[in-house]
Amino acid sequence: MMSDIFVHYFFNLNPFFLEHNFFKSNENPTVNRAFLYGDAVQVYFYIQNSRIIMAEECYFFLMASMRKMRMNIPLDYTLEYFENLFHEKVLSQGIQQAVIRFMVYRGESGNLLSKSGISNFFDFIEKNILEITPSITMDLIKEISVNTHLLSNLRVHCPENIYAEIYARENDLDDVILLNPNKRIARSIFGNLLFLEGNTIKIPKTTEGAYISPLMENFVTFIHKNQLAEIQESEIIAFESQKADEILMISDEKGIAPVAKIRNKNFEYQRFSEMLQKWEDSFNS
Repeated sequence: MMSDIFVHYFFNLNPFFLEHNFFKSNENPTVNRAFLYGDAVQVYFYIQNSRIIMAEECYFFLMASMRKMRMNIPLDYTLEYFENLFHEKVLSQGIQQAVIRFMVYRGESGNLLSKSGISNFFDFIEKNILEITPSITMDLIKEISVNTHLLSNLRVHCPENIYAEIYARENDLDDVILLNPNKRIARSIFGNLLFLEGNTIKIPKTTEGAYISPLMENFVTFIHKNQLAEIQESEIIAFESQKADEILMISDEKGIAPVAKIRNKNFEYQRFSEMLQKWEDSFNS
């Protein structure tokens, strides 16, 4: 009852939000553990030119995320289910470009949480995920670090992100570089960082605390297949960010942003721009 009141009140304050949101509850919803405990995973799906792109990559990431969080995956959670769902709820509205945020959260219906029913929620914004956003300014944050275990790679509740986002806004930054306990680069608040130096693109390993990102993996695979640069998954110390020629931030949520400045160093943005244009063209061909 309390959660129903909250949802009703929240939606009445946000009529636009209501128009773009969709819930599906299990048959006997009890406790919303996403609201109470952050017990949820989320993945982003994309619509480009009135069609779903990277559907398989996003779907398999959702399934892997649910398995790692020991969630009870419904039998009807097939790739076809999600494709039909987004056609019905999003594409049928004439939406041509969109980022869909899909969240699965656990209920509480017994002693074994791994057997509890799950519900889902998704919303979308009209946005071209392949479009390059304005360049961003970053800096390191040293007060906190991010973990390197198997859940660090997922889109789950992360208080470190909340703290870091507040820190960034208070210091007139767009994002910050988060380190792991070994003082090496893990990721940013919103996504992963790619460091171009010469003809090599260095990317922090997932074992360093980087996100698993279907969007980034698709881009990196395109670069590798077309021999546009050498890809190197690395352990990167913080100082190496100052050695890069260009830096790119790729976020499944926010999109793609060139890094213009970290501390006192300014970065160019030419070669990544050319690679991204070729990548975007590949979706339109």
